[in-house]
Amino acid sequence: MDRILPETARARLARLWQRAQDEMERIEFASPGWMPEPQRRDGRPVADVIIVGAGMSGLAIAFGLRRRGIGNVRVIDRAPAGQEGPWITCARMKTLRSPKTRTGPDLGVPSLTPQAWFVARYGEAAWESCERMSRADWMAYLTWFRDTVGIAVESETELTDLAPAGSGLVALDLKTSEGTERAHARRVVLATGMDGAGGPRVPGLFAALPKHFWTHSAETCDDSHLRGKRVAVIGSATSAFDWADAALDQGAASVTLLSRGHAFPRHEILLFTHFPGYLGHFQALPDAERWRFNRLSQTFKVPPTQDQYDRAVADPRFAMVFDAPVTGCRVEGDAVRLDTPKGTLLADHLLLGTGYVEADLRLRPELGRIAETCTLWRDRYSPPPEDADAGLGRFPYLSEDFAFVPRGAGAEWLRRVHLFTYGAAPSVGPVSNGITGMKYGVPRMVEALVAAFFREDAAFHARRMAAYDAPRFDPHLETLSGTVREALT
Repeated sequence: MDRILPETARARLARLWQRAQDEMERIEFASPGWMPEPQRRDGRPVADVIIVGAGMSGLAIAFGLRRRGIGNVRVIDRAPAGQEGPWITCARMKTLRSPKTRTGPDLGVPSLTPQAWFVARYGEAAWESCERMSRADWMAYLTWFRDTVGIAVESETELTDLAPAGSGLVALDLKTSEGTERAHARRVVLATGMDGAGGPRVPGLFAALPKHFWTHSAETCDDSHLRGKRVAVIGSATSAFDWADAALDQGAASVTLLSRGHAFPRHEILLFTHFPGYLGHFQALPDAERWRFNRLSQTFKVPPTQDQYDRAVADPRFAMVFDAPVTGCRVEGDAVRLDTPKGTLLADHLLLGTGYVEADLRLRPELGRIAETCTLWRDRYSPPPEDADAGLGRFPYLSEDFAFVPRGAGAEWLRRVHLFTYGAAPSVGPVSNGITGMKYGVPRMVEALVAAFFREDAAFHARRMAAYDAPRFDPHLETLSGTVREALT
């Protein structure tokens, strides 16, 4: 990418790189290594931490661990290099939804912030006029950040299974472009994104249709097939409007959005939660209070951004119908007939903005053993009848260090697996599911790992202390007079 940048931008980015190195050195960013020599299993070194997912959270956690002197870390991602996360794959919004001033994985180093990168790339005037960063720029920033701080990512490496390995280790079965591997780690962090504890939500009546008639917003695909088509968008939240705008941009003949609700949501609840008490200490609340806050937050649906909405409604090809849940659908020739209380609609293609099943570990094959043995919220807390919520009850009940909690005996290894995805939110707050809470969640995750390793290795460090022999004072005995030398020795 650098080769196609204007010379001035390349020069500014080079200066920013140097400034970032200087800032990290000035604040003693990287602690000296203090961990024991890596164990070996099957002739291979055991990682202290394997981070699954090299998106913004995975990169930030790896960076934070290095800051604390833990360098025996592997970061893996199933995507090709430069395509980690949703930003240039399945995401279809033009800009991020977070305000441009939110910080990312920089952990407080000014020259590593998104703003510093954007200004170096485009200039101060562009930053002042920008309301939100584009998703392509955010991906470019994350790539620059990874390269600047030197985080190695093992791309096209997919986790297929997690299992106990004895001796305080977790076994990971990995599928790579070269075959398979069984790796071992003392701790595993799952930083696998929005659907990391569940999967795309595809209502049954749509799933029953031939696949070529529908596409879910979680899918990566070429949207050019929508040109000239009559398109129906199912849903009315932000992902549905992403779809509507994408279809209009691709030249759809018409785009009709069908909403179950009778009005648009108006409020973004994440903006309310962005204060130190909520993001910093949610995990310390009693179960009943956490359940109450989660129930309240679910009453606030995610609205479209103003830009998404304005772009869609300004186009004469766009229409929306409220109070129109799809009650039936069937194929008629080369189209799909949709039945709603407001009438029927013929569509050539359906775009599903139906979101995600946020918590159902059974949908993740690599988490099969965990799904069978971990504690869920429904196992731990029984709300009063008026606050019952089956969906919330399916979320994993995590400890304060984001770790799974065993359900019954024989699964203590789960405490070595940490969930840093949206699935952690009911237990620890919205600090692991996006940009908003990163500066709270990432340091907490890192410090929890540091504390765990120190506890486990206390005997090792006690031996190091007992053998400590690094003189910091020299009385120069060889030059002293006899009387003084005798007194000192």
